[in-house]
Amino acid sequence: MARPCEARLDLAALRHNLALARSLAPQSSLMAVVKANAYGHGAMTMARALEPLADALAVASLEEALELRGAGIRCPLLLLQGVYHPDELPVAAEQQLWLTIDNATQVAWLEQATLPAPVHCWLKLDTGMHRLGAPPGQVAELHRRLLACGKLAGPPVLTTHFACADQLDHPATAAQIERFEQLTGPLAGVRSAANSPATLAWPASHYDWIRPGFMLWGNSPFTVPHPQADTLRPVMTLVSSVISLREVEAGECVGYGATWQATRPSRIATVTVGYGDGYPRGAGNGTPVLVKGHRAALAGRVSMDMITVDVTDLPPVAIGDPVVLWGNGLPVGEVAEHAQTIGYELLTRMPARVPRRVVVD
Repeated sequence: MARPCEARLDLAALRHNLALARSLAPQSSLMAVVKANAYGHGAMTMARALEPLADALAVASLEEALELRGAGIRCPLLLLQGVYHPDELPVAAEQQLWLTIDNATQVAWLEQATLPAPVHCWLKLDTGMHRLGAPPGQVAELHRRLLACGKLAGPPVLTTHFACADQLDHPATAAQIERFEQLTGPLAGVRSAANSPATLAWPASHYDWIRPGFMLWGNSPFTVPHPQADTLRPVMTLVSSVISLREVEAGECVGYGATWQATRPSRIATVTVGYGDGYPRGAGNGTPVLVKGHRAALAGRVSMDMITVDVTDLPPVAIGDPVVLWGNGLPVGEVAEHAQTIGYELLTRMPARVPRRVVVD
């Protein structure tokens, strides 16, 4: 028998989440973001599931794109960070990858490149996040150079990225939309701005392409209830099982550092999952865990391969009973909040050690 810790993947939930994104932006094409191993879910499995449903896929780098091309993914693939060196351009063109252009250096590389075929480009504009994107004063000139270079298969898609779209009352998103409108108004090309939170909550940002990522995996990008986000269904459920049980007297401590002390006679279940499996070491006492569908609380520090859970108030628990760490019945964002991080990090840090298994299709 294999170790019971695994990530169960629900492809029906994936299709549900993508259908929701389409319904919110019915006039827009949809680019599904599968960077970082499809947010920890397994890039090849998820890309194969998404290819017939999405209009394009997006990854961070050439390496990620080549992995998918090698797995037989033939649909359009956008490199969200473009190329990191001019030597990557002929490979990208040969593989029919779409390129993000972020700055004048990348434009110069393209102007000077000898390519086997024209390429599709997305010109990224910095509308206020100040991470990637052409500064407003350079946008028109870079756009002109791209059109004149003779290397493009058509006008570049004009794109940007939001800094605060997951904060529903933050004024930055409306300001970025206004700046994007001003910068792109005089330029030829279709437009793209909406990430997952913008797809869900900022319809003015939908334009010609939406780029959902996190929401596809069934998790809300918001820290407050939202009528659309709350209908998402988690694709990944991280599961394990109880491997040991013990009675602990009042005053006794559990785990490394003796950070949890029993205030009453307690029953402690040991579960085979730990930070070696992507479960956050920063998850503190009281972090929720589902044991046989009932909520219990973490008791003691997270170890590399195990956690300990207070099951004193639960119906009888036995060795082998199922445990859900996040997913169905327990949002990953709730666990992340206890670990002082975000669900994005927990999912993308899921190591190869944890088997991924499709359980519903």
